[in-house]
Amino acid sequence: MSEIILKIRSFIFENFLFEADEEGLVNDDSFLEKGIIDSTGVLELVEWLEDSFDIVVDDEELIPENLDSVNQLAAFIAGKA
Repeated sequence: MSEIILKIRSFIFENFLFEADEEGLVNDDSFLEKGIIDSTGVLELVEWLEDSFDIVVDDEELIPENLDSVNQLAAFIAGKA
């Protein structure tokens, strides 16, 4: 799962954190609570997930338990495989 985590972290830094230090993001940090991703960002994240991992994210799966941290995203992707 480490390859998935690295890919997620890279996407988050390239698209949302830009100049932040990579050590500043812990894999369990909440994207919403930390202000990393807003509601528009969630749509961008979902589009990236579907394109990058060849999965479909159903509407009922658009919940924080699936999408709100690096670790939650990695587990969600692994569960879809």
